[in-house]
Amino acid sequence: MMCPTCGSTDIKKNGTTRRGKQNYRCRDCGRQFVEDPQWKPKSADTKAMIDRLLLERISLAGIARVMQVAEAWLQGYANATYEAVPQQVEVIPKAQQRLDVQMDELWSFVDDKGNEQWVWLAIDARTREIVGCYIGDRSGTSAKALWNSLPAVYRQCAVCYSDLWSAYPTALPSKRHQPVGKETGKTSYIERFNNTLRQQVARLVRKTLSFSRRLENHIGAIWNFIHHYNATLRTKLAAG
Repeated sequence: MMCPTCGSTDIKKNGTTRRGKQNYRCRDCGRQFVEDPQWKPKSADTKAMIDRLLLERISLAGIARVMQVAEAWLQGYANATYEAVPQQVEVIPKAQQRLDVQMDELWSFVDDKGNEQWVWLAIDARTREIVGCYIGDRSGTSAKALWNSLPAVYRQCAVCYSDLWSAYPTALPSKRHQPVGKETGKTSYIERFNNTLRQQVARLVRKTLSFSRRLENHIGAIWNFIHHYNATLRTKLAAG
């Protein structure tokens, strides 16, 4: 028998665990351990697969069944993953020139449908990158937060097309904003992305049992997909 920490074979018995298994202690480094422990650290391959599954329309319970991990462990892993996700867009650098941005807001909820959380999004009409995001209520304050989430070059050079929702004119500079009807097609890309988001993120499906119970996880899951979406676009643009 070898110590799992230092590899020493100078091992002695050290009582039993609360579950009745023989406990051992390394005389060299002091590490206590049991032979063939039930709990083992998850491999890097397992975590990498879970990271990919978190980007799909699968509930945490479904991922736990597929990967054969405990739901409690998976919930803790997902919490840590979402907390680490940056809440700021990463986009291809742009020159100071005319840019076209489409904006829209997407309904969602956390815990129950009375707790509405609107997902405000902005997309570059040429590259299709998501260039702004904010999750909050449907007020002008949230529209302003969406505007502030845009990279500086967009706030300086872009014309932002939105629907006729009243919050936009109160938050966006008039010279940078143009409200339009759906029939113009000038918000079609962001509306299509809303559909993509609902198809990929299970907690955004309208009639779902995979809804978020914590606002932090709701926000983290959305940002996690946005970063993946933009990274995939950058790879395609670089290859093409």
